[in-house]
Amino acid sequence: MNRRNYLRTSLLATTGIITAPTIVPASVFGKSAPSNKINIAQIGCGRIARDHDLAETLKYDVARVVAVAELDSIRGQKGKEYIEKFYAEKKGKPNYVDVKVYGDYREMLMDKDIDAVIISTPDHWHAKPAIDAALAGKDIYLQKPASLTIEEGRLMSDTMHRTGRIFQIGSQQRSQNPWPQFKRACELVRNGRIGALHTVKIGLPGDPGGPEVPEMPIPANLNYDMWLGTTPEVYYTETRVHPQADFSRPGWLRCEQFGAGMITGWGAHHIDTAHWGMGTEYTGPIEVQAEAKFPTSGLWNVHGDFIATAKYANGVTMYVSGDYPNGVRFEGSEGWIFVSRGNVGVTASDPSQATNSEAFSASDARILQSVIGPDEIHLYDSPEQHGNWLDCIISRQQPVAPAEIAHRSCSACLVIHIGMKLNRKLYWDPVHERFRNDDEANSMLSRPQRPKYAISI
Repeated sequence: MNRRNYLRTSLLATTGIITAPTIVPASVFGKSAPSNKINIAQIGCGRIARDHDLAETLKYDVARVVAVAELDSIRGQKGKEYIEKFYAEKKGKPNYVDVKVYGDYREMLMDKDIDAVIISTPDHWHAKPAIDAALAGKDIYLQKPASLTIEEGRLMSDTMHRTGRIFQIGSQQRSQNPWPQFKRACELVRNGRIGALHTVKIGLPGDPGGPEVPEMPIPANLNYDMWLGTTPEVYYTETRVHPQADFSRPGWLRCEQFGAGMITGWGAHHIDTAHWGMGTEYTGPIEVQAEAKFPTSGLWNVHGDFIATAKYANGVTMYVSGDYPNGVRFEGSEGWIFVSRGNVGVTASDPSQATNSEAFSASDARILQSVIGPDEIHLYDSPEQHGNWLDCIISRQQPVAPAEIAHRSCSACLVIHIGMKLNRKLYWDPVHERFRNDDEANSMLSRPQRPKYAISI
């Protein structure tokens, strides 16, 4: 069996994906790739990598994880052990793979035998390694949100299109496993089962504030300067970074220096689902107004309770608030559909868990049973997010959540976040990605970057 047929047969057998045969460029794979598999490197070896990205990718036989890059050397070593143990148990060979460990992902990207990377880093380290990987000729799976700022998100998306790399964002609500109800809900809405869509209500949790914490010695195993990346230098304390003793929820998620809080944490998922159902995946709101409570003391300073209103050019108004049940509710002229993950949170360690007893409901139960006809809108069918990415590496077709879709869902979140900070109505131009006649708001589309880690293309 030749390489092309081996790869396609291997992946399709694992995922159940049926696609037309395609020619796979030799450049897709490392020239010395063992068994003609897709050689993958993992960037970031924290909780999301271990509990989600690696766990989901390793199960596909077509993938072979051969390297990790991690700024915390202890986590890097544990990542190596995690991968090698998986392969030893699965293959029955204790030395099936010798995973290389890098302290700097940029050195790892120089390895021409690596075909693709998974990026599971803090939010402020999303866009830059994705851009660097694309320029190095690697395909990319990136954890959401796509970027820290709207400007770097635009650079990231443009780079993916210019280089032709296969990019998938971790918006797993677009894939059938484990939540088929999201695609189903969006298809029903797009096909008019609730009449003319006019309102979307999204429930998102906020984050609590935190304590004042003293400066601590930087652990010898952590390259803290590089961990800070493009953001300003601030003193080290474990509460700001990640736990040294385990893989529980890291403190950086609650620091605005490194992310926007739950508006991008959960919002990157739910607003993406809203865009999918609204048919606005390649645009954004035209008007936003938001208000939020922010901590007045303590290290953690991302938003808490909030409410936001976003109007779109198609006439739909989207409301986002923690006052709504966690999920997405589409309201039309003839009924409504609500979709969520049920009682499942983004991760087990989130501070606010989803508490919906139903993951999929409607104003009339018959709406949920409606058959989508062959001539109606059928949305992209992806069995599982990581498997879809791997299949597209082979076919060179676009995955279910490519770069521009990732950027647009993230930028809508960030526009709302800017509205939270300014607490007044903002007028957004989604074509030019600028606020109308508002220099203060436009100054928040980017952030100053430390030169040694600045994004450059």
